[in-house]
Amino acid sequence: QVQLVESGGGLVQPGGSLRLSCAASGFTSRAYVMSWYRQVPGKERELVARVRADAATDYADSVKGRFTISRDNAKNTVYLQMNSLKPEDTGVYYCNAAGRVLVWGQGTQVTVSS
Repeated sequence: QVQLVESGGGLVQPGGSLRLSCAASGFTSRAYVMSWYRQVPGKERELVARVRADAATDYADSVKGRFTISRDNAKNTVYLQMNSLKPEDTGVYYCNAAGRVLVWGQGTQVTVSS
């Protein structure tokens, strides 16, 4: 079964850090573009960060310098290290794999609040 499973979300104070993980199963993610999106109620899902098969990365302007996306092909896993978190980073974070198939994870909630 092809699936992505996210973990690592939670409640954190402003200025804190979290690391999200996205474990792929049922396919080999190394050839896929792996991305993190986030969504808040009433808004469209937006791209946060993306890592290509050659390890090139892209980031939304709002997270540049604070978030880092990386991939461990041996573990079939993608990570999102989030530092200096702000309340506006709050949302449900979804992992996405784009390649021969398009796969979405179930999402993990990140809440940044004091």
